Amino acid sequence: MTKKNEDADVKKEETKAADAVFSTGKRRKAVARASIKPGKGTVTLNSMPVDMIENKTVQLLVKEPLMLVGDAWKKFNIKATARGGGTIGQAQAARQAIAKALAETLGPDAKKIFMDYDRNMLVYDPRRTEPHKSPRSSQGPRRAKQKSKR
Repeated sequence: MTKKNEDADVKKEETKAADAVFSTGKRRKAVARASIKPGKGTVTLNSMPVDMIENKTVQLLVKEPLMLVGDAWKKFNIKATARGGGTIGQAQAARQAIAKALAETLGPDAKKIFMDYDRNMLVYDPRRTEPHKSPRSSQGPRRAKQKSKR
């Protein structure tokens, strides 16, 4: 391979990296993937514009990283897909995926904003519910039989 071909390959890779940023976010059983590409500032979650989502809590969760960075995100199209879990879990996973992608795109200033506001926007939360134990599985993992004092 000649020097010119190597330089052309490096430039192609740089433009591909600058074109799109992909990230993932997780919350319990929900997994979300987000991609950011230069564009007009549209934001979609599961092929639906975020402004058209009926559940206001979900809408605010997905818009939260966008509100924190100000107008810097309006130069990009953000597309997120979420699967698994419930609606709130999917919204929180999408929130994390969007925040990670924005932090990677906009640099360390955005990352600092997210970390100061809420660490879970960039860092996965590994907590899970404890499995129920066998003798009294319907009552929960640690509940014991009630004891009488008299």
